Amino acid sequence: MFLPTLVSLLLLSASTAVSARSCVAFDVNWNLLAFNLDGKDWNAGTQDSWTGSGQATDITTTGRPPFNDANTTCYLSQYTNAIYVLNGDTSSPSSVYIYDATAKSWTTQAVTAGSFDPSSFDAILDHDTNVFYALSHDSLFSLDMGLLKAANSTPLSWTNTETAPYPSNYQPVMALAQNHIHFLDVPGVPAGSADIFVIHYSYFQPESQAYPLPNGSAFPATYGQATSFFQPSDVQQEFAFIPQDSSAVYVINVETNTTQALAGPTYQDPDATYFASVTALVQLTSNGTVSFLPYQEGNTSVNAAATWSQVSVLSSVAPPSTTTASSTATGTKGGASATGSSSSGSNGALSIANIHSGLMLGAALSAVAFLF
Repeated sequence: MFLPTLVSLLLLSASTAVSARSCVAFDVNWNLLAFNLDGKDWNAGTQDSWTGSGQATDITTTGRPPFNDANTTCYLSQYTNAIYVLNGDTSSPSSVYIYDATAKSWTTQAVTAGSFDPSSFDAILDHDTNVFYALSHDSLFSLDMGLLKAANSTPLSWTNTETAPYPSNYQPVMALAQNHIHFLDVPGVPAGSADIFVIHYSYFQPESQAYPLPNGSAFPATYGQATSFFQPSDVQQEFAFIPQDSSAVYVINVETNTTQALAGPTYQDPDATYFASVTALVQLTSNGTVSFLPYQEGNTSVNAAATWSQVSVLSSVAPPSTTTASSTATGTKGGASATGSSSSGSNGALSIANIHSGLMLGAALSAVAFLF
């Protein structure tokens, strides 16, 4: 009888841990939707109910993507009340899965990738045109979704719009505001500034734009995650930038060309993803913890005092992968750095990356003990 080695079990455990991906998004009524959380899809309701004693609604249904790609991302098409899922299926990496949030149904849109690389890109979904813009290697691509809230039988195509003025090894950080794409952490662009692509004119502005903080400091020139705050019905005016070290949340307003610094996430996870509504920034960690920071546009004093809370209606139905991760990353934070190395803060909190490593080792050792 073949008995797996410890190494093979470790590799299998590691592969299993990273093969599935969850994502969060909002519908147009600002219900928080969590996809593939503990293997199911959930509607957590509106922000006023996230920390109550209720429970999220199971909205899992047929036709959903397997969520088996490590780079799965979700986007809200506000005009159609649809959620578009990119990289939801490793067997068909260029397909776009569409969740009709009104009909609560899934369809799969065939897409021709061409020279677009689904394994290496960052993207935004433009509010007004419902067109994806993605930077892949050194080219800017577009994918016109029309007003699709369900797939049609004609494949769509990624179009190579133009060559970007960035080196091919630039790891893009993209954010949308006022139908302009803002590129952060661009080589040669100083901290606190962003390069801008004007969507409606297909034009890279030659000069970067500065967004200083009130005290004259600047958000760092570093890799991280960005997501736009929605308006009730109009185009976004602000976006949040979260450096990979989770040190702070920077909210950039492109109307006033200013930045405000808010509390960094409680859970430090370099693999966390983010999504914003009108009044909240939501974090989804790689172990399935969903937290939020309340936000009020224009109310700097309230925002400065805001703190992160777990979305308890989700954790009650889909607990994070370990209770350790839920209980340690509070107070003074300690976690993975931007390079993925781990450290501990003054409270000795474990990073989620460390917890995952311990889980994989523990699972493998348990499997070996069982076999022998």
